[in-house]
Amino acid sequence: MNAAGEGLDRVFTALADPGRRAMIDRLAQGPASASELARPLTLALPSAMKHLAVLEASGMVSSQKAGRVRTYRLAPGAFAALEAWVAKRKQAWSAQFDLLDAYLAQTKSGDDQ
Repeated sequence: MNAAGEGLDRVFTALADPGRRAMIDRLAQGPASASELARPLTLALPSAMKHLAVLEASGMVSSQKAGRVRTYRLAPGAFAALEAWVAKRKQAWSAQFDLLDAYLAQTKSGDDQ
């Protein structure tokens, strides 16, 4: 598998967990500390840190430590690989539906004769 595929696998793995998706949703509102991200999920801080490590390894979030506080934020372009993957599939599906539409139109016009 190529590097792009491995990166996409990490993104899908990161998004597979509902708690991590909730963290992403929260970070869409702006930066937050690990404890702020853990609190609504009722996670212990060590568990939250493991989830955040998965998100960071996927490239979806970045962090910065200032003193004892680590602040997380969505990484620029965090969803670019995912969006490109979905767009490629959407384009292929649209092409298939266009072929089906053309076939059905041809079949229907053949029925009218």
